[in-house]
Amino acid sequence: MLGAHQYRFGGDLDALCRHLIDEAPDGWSQLGTDLLDGALEPLRAELVGSDEHPSRKLDNVHVITVGAAEPEPWTVTEKSHRGLDWGYVLHPHGIEVIPLDAEDRGPILAWDTDPRARFSNSTHRWRPGHPVPATLPPRTTASTITTAPAAPTTRTAPRR
Repeated sequence: MLGAHQYRFGGDLDALCRHLIDEAPDGWSQLGTDLLDGALEPLRAELVGSDEHPSRKLDNVHVITVGAAEPEPWTVTEKSHRGLDWGYVLHPHGIEVIPLDAEDRGPILAWDTDPRARFSNSTHRWRPGHPVPATLPPRTTASTITTAPAAPTTRTAPRR
């Protein structure tokens, strides 16, 4: 998602949301490497290796209604997540990652995070108010990959 935001959609959150939500109203069965279109080849190779695969929309979605004029949308809650492990909320400043088996909120991962960072998949580490459970990517030389520019930092007066 970070690479898609930074490269394919050039930081345009509205375009990313249109693609993820409007273009697949029933959802996605798989998000693929096509979301990295526009990334530099060394970065793309580092992230996916030779495992190139396209995104796939959900298929075989059948809505069965009994006595209702229109199908009702499925609302995902802590009691109705039906086996989904993670929820993601796209905010202007980053992605909120929510482990659906344990929390109703999660920490927010900034959009300018290096997409090569390694993230824990242990749901207990993704609690609100805790740091994002990630390790930095390996250091690179100046001739290798560059990522999206970092957000400006706040300047403070020197300490005495």
